[in-house]
Amino acid sequence: MSHDLTQHTSQYPPDLDPSFVFDFTAYDDLDDDTQRWSTWLSVEPLCRGPEPRPDWVVTSQAAVDTELGILKTGKEADAFLLERAVPGSEDLDDPTGQSVVMVAKRYRGDDHRTFHRSTAYTEGRKTRNTRDARALAKKSAHGRAVAAGQWAWAEWEALVRCHRLGLPVPYPVQLDGTELLMEWITVEGEDGVETAPRLAQTRPDRPLLESYYEQLREAMSELARHGVVHGDLSPYNILAAGDRLVIIDLPQVVDLVGNPAGTDFLMRDCTNVVGWFRARGLGVDEHDLFGELLAHAF
Repeated sequence: MSHDLTQHTSQYPPDLDPSFVFDFTAYDDLDDDTQRWSTWLSVEPLCRGPEPRPDWVVTSQAAVDTELGILKTGKEADAFLLERAVPGSEDLDDPTGQSVVMVAKRYRGDDHRTFHRSTAYTEGRKTRNTRDARALAKKSAHGRAVAAGQWAWAEWEALVRCHRLGLPVPYPVQLDGTELLMEWITVEGEDGVETAPRLAQTRPDRPLLESYYEQLREAMSELARHGVVHGDLSPYNILAAGDRLVIIDLPQVVDLVGNPAGTDFLMRDCTNVVGWFRARGLGVDEHDLFGELLAHAF
């Protein structure tokens, strides 16, 4: 697998430290340049996953992070697989909490990214730092760096909130500047554990198709109850982990009430999702779903 070691980020959320210096160099006493010491204890407490934490989260100061290769590339961020393990834990009889493979989603720095998110997503959001707000407006290099950090922070906050609501999202492990570590959603494949497929790649039978739709309808309803819209929901950012669905890619979450286009985003989510299920023979209607979600919201 290829490795990208150019992006290691600062320990603060974007509104506290907008510099976002990238430095993925391993520490002095690690000879392998694909490794670094765990950054768990170096990030702010509010940037560590919500409690109660799953048993698999590795919090040991002795843990080492090892790059395993790229998982997916995107316009705004790339996803990598990263193992966090205490050296020698593979020899333990009970390795629970000693080794885990996670997804490291890294939003690009100002010199290596093409951020095309519509400003319609950010309507209603506030930038507390006036210097950052001016830089964003001017689209300067500093502004582009701030934007990268803001999208990472937005996804972190969305994941934490959704997890606390009991919604089917990856567990958010930590945020380190523009690097977001989260649970790796997997299935058992022919060659062992592999990334769960996107819903668009699956061909479920009728009972599973109906179950998938009900799971998604309930998740969207719960979001609507709390005034939140995914904003970019489609079969391509929903994972099918066996008989359960997991929603991913949440940096663009929209405030249903605070954003002037909130209901438009909600309708688009309904259209994208329902269209896929209807094409596979399920008798569902996007307008019915939209009306149901609005009833939950208001």
